[in-house]
Amino acid sequence: MDIDFTEYKLSSQLRGHEDDARGICICDNVGIATSSRDRTVRFWTLDQSNNRDYTLSKILLGHTSFVGPLAWIPPSDEFPEGGLVSGGMDTLVFVWNLATGEKEHVLKGHQLQVTGVFLDGSDIVSTSVDCTLRRWKKGQLVEVWEAHKAAVQAVIKLPSGELVTGSSDMTLKLWKGRSCVHTYVGHTDTVRGLAFMPALGIISASHDGSMRLWALSGQLLMEMVGHTSIVYSVDAHVSGLIVSGSEDCFAKIWKDGACVQSIEHPGCVWDAKFLENGDIVTACSDGVVRIWTVHQDKIADLLELESYSSQVSQFKCSRKRVGGLKLEDLPGLDALQTPGTSDGQTKVVREGDNGVAYTWNMREYKWDKIGEVIDGPDDSLTRPVLDGIQYDYVFDVDIGDGEPIRKLPYNRSDNPYAAADKWLLKENLPLSYRQQIVEFILQNTGQKDFSLDPSFRDPFTGSGAYIPGQPSKSEASVEKPTFKHIPKKGMLVFDVAPFDGILKKIAEFNSTLLSDVNKHLSVPDAEMSRIGNIVKILKDTSRYHSSKFSDGDVDLVLKLLNSWPVEMIFPVVDLLRMVILHPDGATVLLKNTSDGNDVFVELAKKVTSSPLPPNLLTSIRAVANLFKNSMYHDWLQKKRAEILDAFSSSYSSSNKNIQVAYSTLMLNYAILLIEKKDEEGQAQVLSAALEIAEDESLDTDSRFRALVAIGSLMLEGLVRKIAVDFDVESIAKAAKASKATKIAEVGADIELIIKQS
Repeated sequence: MDIDFTEYKLSSQLRGHEDDARGICICDNVGIATSSRDRTVRFWTLDQSNNRDYTLSKILLGHTSFVGPLAWIPPSDEFPEGGLVSGGMDTLVFVWNLATGEKEHVLKGHQLQVTGVFLDGSDIVSTSVDCTLRRWKKGQLVEVWEAHKAAVQAVIKLPSGELVTGSSDMTLKLWKGRSCVHTYVGHTDTVRGLAFMPALGIISASHDGSMRLWALSGQLLMEMVGHTSIVYSVDAHVSGLIVSGSEDCFAKIWKDGACVQSIEHPGCVWDAKFLENGDIVTACSDGVVRIWTVHQDKIADLLELESYSSQVSQFKCSRKRVGGLKLEDLPGLDALQTPGTSDGQTKVVREGDNGVAYTWNMREYKWDKIGEVIDGPDDSLTRPVLDGIQYDYVFDVDIGDGEPIRKLPYNRSDNPYAAADKWLLKENLPLSYRQQIVEFILQNTGQKDFSLDPSFRDPFTGSGAYIPGQPSKSEASVEKPTFKHIPKKGMLVFDVAPFDGILKKIAEFNSTLLSDVNKHLSVPDAEMSRIGNIVKILKDTSRYHSSKFSDGDVDLVLKLLNSWPVEMIFPVVDLLRMVILHPDGATVLLKNTSDGNDVFVELAKKVTSSPLPPNLLTSIRAVANLFKNSMYHDWLQKKRAEILDAFSSSYSSSNKNIQVAYSTLMLNYAILLIEKKDEEGQAQVLSAALEIAEDESLDTDSRFRALVAIGSLMLEGLVRKIAVDFDVESIAKAAKASKATKIAEVGADIELIIKQS
């Protein structure tokens, strides 16, 4: 069936789980099954009285840890009301009879968490963090094989009968029987979710924040980027729509590769599935399963919609940070009643859902408003935090025997044996668990072939670690180095804009021009209305896939850039920065990059010939945003010398925002020129980045991005020897001694590369 896309709205909420709702299974037209961290599987049936709400009809108890994947068994003689298959953290697979609510089979064999289950005829196939696929027939294990060298995280069966698996080794594999017929390579982190896209191929969701659509032949057809954290799940509908769920608390709906709607949740979205009629089911970490619909007769009543909106707002407030501070911890406007103590003193207060900065004006004895405080783009996907410390991983460990779930922190640079020992001592657990914990760490971090560093010494015996089942050896092979922050993948952009402020400032400058000798430079009301329409298009990101700019829209923006006095162009440049991020806007702008009439080269010359901080900031950010769209990559490479030379003095600006913008430009260029294998360009970026990195007076974020650029160029580029000749070692040592954690960490990364040399 075809669905003309209209916005999804909340239809109903299924409440009952006492902890995170983790998995969803659509059981034909019979009902919906859900799994949870609360160790239960719940079965919900549609309330026939209103054809909208669902009623809890079964609670299936038996797992001793959280439950994840589910599969539906259609009704048969053995299962008159249908059945379910569930897999858990407890390593078990259960087969449930819905007529009785009891287990028909308990399938034991996996050594670690079960991550996927599905029916293959009358057989059950399961996957696990233990790297294996297992086939079960009538409750008995009949086949097992190692599918990947790291944890298998997802599995689906194609209509043609082949299997597809996704793994922590960052690949997908296509299987015919036990034979792997194709390996799909492209993701830069764990492949966590899979779905079949009718008539096209396979969709994969990854910890790298992206989704990819692959033809069965292995060709990458499309990449979808929009989530800001791990993407846990993906599903496709025959209408062509795709839905994804992420740790960033959004379910996103995609059509033709573009995000057409983002549905915010009050927690992580673990799973998302389509119903046959096109409605969407989501499972959230707040324990609630929600149905979203495009059908007017199924939309929730106004009271429930308002209640949900309030719940999301409260959740956002509880976690929102501005300038590194929690929004809810900021003082209110009444804090401005207290006078400042020195001229230029700043204070951030809460105004509604935003943090706003003020500075103390000693001459006029009042607080002057600076503007809204916003955090810059993330340097990486969100890293988990335990006891106030960030780690690469924080695992839930279920000891069993009625013990509570324990949190196990781990960094990629840690020795797993030392990490296990430290954790067991902290948790007061028997050291006999040691090997089991080590294997758990290795499987879940994709280090199945880990070998100990020969310098490691067991803290209890003073010798090398004892590994059961392995012969004694005097020296182990050296583990492949792992890095915390390099190489950087993916470009950074500046995608947040105070649109109302931009529009207001343009209108203010236009009024100024109307009242002085430059009246001829002002624009009439009709053109101001046109600028307002441009802002309206840019604000509505859910329509970016279909909204368009005319050549006249872009020509108007460029007209202001070229004709207005240089001190007035910064809000226009800021508007241009956001037009660049719009797919159609970027396409129209590309027409204005020909030699002799290159808008961006001319802009760089203009703002650097009379350097004013607002112009420099907005211009560097605008050029940095060009990296998002691959259609500009050849231009960026060709104009690299002109752009970098024009902005070369910006790193030493006293304005921290300019410092960060310039470092971001360096980092984006490093990533691009590594991809282009451009040694001359890499050398220029390396030189600029080294200047930033060695200046310890610069902003921390600026130095961090420069150091990441240096490390990435050394690791994957062609300039490692040049960097060593430039005495990068002393810069790395200084960085490693920094009190700023991330500076110290990337300094250690660079030192490790130098040692490899």
